[in-house]
Amino acid sequence: MDTRPEFQPGQIVSLEYGDKNLYAEVIEVVVSRQLCWVRPLLLANHTQEPPLITDLRDASDLLWPIQLFRPALDTEVITLLSQVLVKEPKGEPDLIAKQQLHQFIQQMWQGRKSEV
Repeated sequence: MDTRPEFQPGQIVSLEYGDKNLYAEVIEVVVSRQLCWVRPLLLANHTQEPPLITDLRDASDLLWPIQLFRPALDTEVITLLSQVLVKEPKGEPDLIAKQQLHQFIQQMWQGRKSEV
């Protein structure tokens, strides 16, 4: 039985680590390498209520192992996306947002290496 997720372009997926969720839009699934090419949308930090949301629409795309993603549920993502989508994307790069994305990816990568 094949348990690999089957994602479609345009689908919203989630990458979880600790108290944070990265929500991203699937651009393409690279089946031959088991990677998912995604465009980050937002980073939700659940250490407080309501979650702290970082707009990542201007951040770089990611190629990440497909098995680490899960489909995002409409009920969890609609309210988060509505907070981001009402804002117009900035013309200049948001360095703090990009730094937070980089830090999240680095922490997740380090955590995965220590699990192996």
